[in-house]
Amino acid sequence: MKNRYESVFEGIKLQEHQTLLNRIYTQLYIIEGENEGVNEEHEVLQMEKSYKTLQDTPVNCNDIFDPSPEPGYEEKRREKKEEIKTVLTKGIAGIGKTISVQKFILDWAEGKANQDVDFMFVLPFRELNLIKDHQYNLHRLLLDFHPELQDLDSKIYDKCTVVFIFDGLDESRITLMFSDSEKVSDVSETSSVGVLMSNLLKGDLLPSAFIWITTRPAAASQIPSKYINRVTEIQGFNDPQKEEYFRKRISDEHQASRIISHIRRARSLHIMCHIPVFCWISATVLQNILKQDLSAEIPQTLTEMYIHFLLIQINMRNQKYEERDPEKLLQSNRDVIVKLAELAFNQLMKGNVMFYEEDLRESGIDVTDASVYSGICTEIFREEAVIYHRKVYSFVHLSFQEFSAALYVFFCYLHKNSEVLNIFLTGKSRTQCGNVSLDVILKGAMNEALNSKTGHLDLFLRFLHGISLESNQRVLQDLLIHTENNPESIKKIIQNLKRGQKNNVSPERWMNLTHCLIEMKNNSVVEEVQMFLKSKAKSKSLSLAQCSTLANMILMSEEVMDELDFMKYNIKSKEGRWRLIPAVRNCRKALLANCKLTEQHFEIVASALQSSNSPLRELDLSNNDLQDSGVKLLCAGLKSPNCQLNILRFGFHIDSVMLMFKYSSLSRMFKKKNGIWSHLDFFEVCSIMFIKLIKKSYLQKKIYIYIFKLFKLYIIYIILNPLSKTLSLSTMAPLRHQIATVIIS
Repeated sequence: MKNRYESVFEGIKLQEHQTLLNRIYTQLYIIEGENEGVNEEHEVLQMEKSYKTLQDTPVNCNDIFDPSPEPGYEEKRREKKEEIKTVLTKGIAGIGKTISVQKFILDWAEGKANQDVDFMFVLPFRELNLIKDHQYNLHRLLLDFHPELQDLDSKIYDKCTVVFIFDGLDESRITLMFSDSEKVSDVSETSSVGVLMSNLLKGDLLPSAFIWITTRPAAASQIPSKYINRVTEIQGFNDPQKEEYFRKRISDEHQASRIISHIRRARSLHIMCHIPVFCWISATVLQNILKQDLSAEIPQTLTEMYIHFLLIQINMRNQKYEERDPEKLLQSNRDVIVKLAELAFNQLMKGNVMFYEEDLRESGIDVTDASVYSGICTEIFREEAVIYHRKVYSFVHLSFQEFSAALYVFFCYLHKNSEVLNIFLTGKSRTQCGNVSLDVILKGAMNEALNSKTGHLDLFLRFLHGISLESNQRVLQDLLIHTENNPESIKKIIQNLKRGQKNNVSPERWMNLTHCLIEMKNNSVVEEVQMFLKSKAKSKSLSLAQCSTLANMILMSEEVMDELDFMKYNIKSKEGRWRLIPAVRNCRKALLANCKLTEQHFEIVASALQSSNSPLRELDLSNNDLQDSGVKLLCAGLKSPNCQLNILRFGFHIDSVMLMFKYSSLSRMFKKKNGIWSHLDFFEVCSIMFIKLIKKSYLQKKIYIYIFKLFKLYIIYIILNPLSKTLSLSTMAPLRHQIATVIIS
């Protein structure tokens, strides 16, 4: 195990890229819990907004099965009589999940940690996929993955401390079944791989075993929460860790300092560097540029960074050939790049990040030539030999797959490939594909991305707009064969991004259009918003695009906003207010009264309450009709252990009040670890029904009710400890339209 895991490979697994893990390993930020709630964003973009809130007590990867150091945590475990046996670690692509697993194993193998463990078995899903249709008993399966244990007695598992590591649940093509219909409890009993794994996770098979699963966030729900004892999340590098990585990676101290300085200035690049793989891409590109020309223009956008990375990697692998010019090399390898880009696009549309031989054939890649493809593009396209000497393939990172997919669509536009373009076209445009302008194609792609509920096409859309910029086309000219410079079309593209109008679209999708403008180096909307914020008299109202841009600026700011108040920005339309809703993630006080919020917007608010280190302390939702779905979402947010809300105001109809009591336990929602009392204000509530509900549900609770009488500006208050029969309905009836503040200790 030590020999297998002591080295890492940045890029493809070639001997010259091998580095000792202990030499370059930088501690990753792993936190207890997770960013909960409905995820309506591309995972990379979601992490952009949460990276700056890294304030939790981190969990060392070697302590993944140990109780949290948080005060009272061990006591809670004892009360529940729980042992941490099964851990689920979430993290976006390239954030360091597999590296954390590798470090965990290496430290155990070297005798540095977890010496009470007798065996560690690593079963990556990418390899298990290759044998998903085979029949195994658990003992035989483990021996196939670890042939060195051939002489192991199958009875030894029950006598030893065993850790199973299932890496990459998101790559799984195996159906996990958690019903009792196929129960396996004996290591010698034969069944399908999916059934064996399901029984391990349920605890029916080897109940004494410890299990660690890693996954991207979207796939985490495949395992029911009742089978998970602990959830952790890898949030990548915080700011000091980013700098530490660059200084370890770049031996020239002056060059490292210059690169760090540039990354800090380019805000979008600095945020992306919380992803270790992006740090590596940035270091590779910037080192190469600075070596060649100290005065060279350094990439400012993601598209520019990835184009440079593509050129550099092709050039590096082809140094042995006579031709050294990177653009001519790109031309000679055009067929390979286009085929890989086609593969990237086809699999992105299917949601796959790991590919097998059948996937390659589908994109016209002969599997016998796959090694040639990965050889030409060593750091872009990976080929990995796994169990039974079978091979799996992937791009270096999900974001590079998305870049390649965008490159393929643009190539198809220039070469009039109607089959691909028709995916983004509707109506008459489909029949006139050969004559459709670029702005029509990009508008179709924009609409496709806006329709996505998860935002899986957001980065793809950014790259597609970035590649459309003529300066970027020129760099890729030998690949694209020819370029297009149509100022009128570019003007329409920018107008489409600014004027986006579509019903039932998440505000997160609209915000991504601001990033598309940045990739096109168009900062007009940002400048307009900045001028608006500087002006004292805000007589004009912000446009919808400006509202999305303002929301993005608030989220990208290093400072937490004190108060989000739509009245300050003179935003009168409900659509404009809706565009600003995502900004609740980076403010202490959010005044969202009279916004006519829908279920979609309550999902964002609930997500903000559930996010790790949420700064939100006060929330005003007065005069919004939550309905059944909104109340459910809000209650889920309030119950989250991450929720730090102190004050919550509503303008409820009686139906909404009843729903609050139906779906929640107020005492549970507002019980704070730090003992701070929380306020729940109800406006315009039918007091009779309200008191009936309280008396029915909270007779034994210690509840203080302060009733403030508005007219004549004096206060009437009643203290109940606990609620008693002295509280009469006749006393409460006249106060029907006044404010009731419930404080629950």
